[in-house]
Amino acid sequence: MIEAQHISKWFGPILAVDDVSFTVERGDVLGFLGPNGAGKSTSMRMITGFLPLSGGKVTIGGHDIETQPIAAKSLVGYLPENAPGYPEMTVDSFLHFAAEIRGLRGRAATEAVTRAIRTCFLERVRYQTIETLSKGYKHRTCFAQAILHDPPVLVLDEPTDGLDPNQKYEVRQLIKEMGKTKAIIVSTHILEEVDAICSRLIIIDRGKLVFNGSPAELRARGSSSGTVVCRVLAVSAAELVQALSGLAGAGRPEVVRDQAGAVTVRVAATGRDASLAGRVRKVLAGKGWEIDELHTDEGRLDEVFRELTIPDTVQEGQS
Repeated sequence: MIEAQHISKWFGPILAVDDVSFTVERGDVLGFLGPNGAGKSTSMRMITGFLPLSGGKVTIGGHDIETQPIAAKSLVGYLPENAPGYPEMTVDSFLHFAAEIRGLRGRAATEAVTRAIRTCFLERVRYQTIETLSKGYKHRTCFAQAILHDPPVLVLDEPTDGLDPNQKYEVRQLIKEMGKTKAIIVSTHILEEVDAICSRLIIIDRGKLVFNGSPAELRARGSSSGTVVCRVLAVSAAELVQALSGLAGAGRPEVVRDQAGAVTVRVAATGRDASLAGRVRKVLAGKGWEIDELHTDEGRLDEVFRELTIPDTVQEGQS
């Protein structure tokens, strides 16, 4: 449904997006991640036709965004950054205005607006002017205009920005449900959001694509992925480290936490060893020690994100 081929964007001498390619199929919820200033919003503006491309090509449902803009844009619902709207309009009049732009008239427009208001929980503020709304309600109003024509493609730039925890949960559940039948791009810097709603993700850093895959694949790239963490009661750190040292296919245990009555260690696998946790358990059980916790770490998104996006100069300075 969405295909970006080698897209680039120059702002004068600044290359904001550098040769980025990816696709989004129906049924995908693609997380678009990157640090501030990485080129996420610029990429989304090019995908939706809001900004012209400096290079490359974008197609929406097979329609070129530059040579067939009306056909392409008719398939897209777009929630821009900062959720713009006309402050003097009421929520109802703004959504009717957006419906008319989308070619909806009469009963079809009224039904579409009512459905979008109900979906985005806007009944209480339906006849308030947008300038009187809280940031959360303004965001939901702009989200409503993005979905009122039931588009097969959604491009959402920070869709939960400014929402309270309950509202974030509602919007995330809505995106997950719509993601079953639509092609959705969600730009975010909130890693918990990726876990909550995304089936795939890409990471862009300084304009370049640095990762394209699933959340599980990203976690697996982390240094903590595959390590075994155990917490044992009524044992000293030295005893626990000694007992777990020398395990085949494992590195030296690292003490994570040493509290009164409990010690937590991390044991890294030297390869991809799915049996390591079982062998650690066997050693501990053989000692008769009480195991309070034992699990294999899947890896952390924040750890790999930082490894992929931190500037090389900072990494050199830290080392």
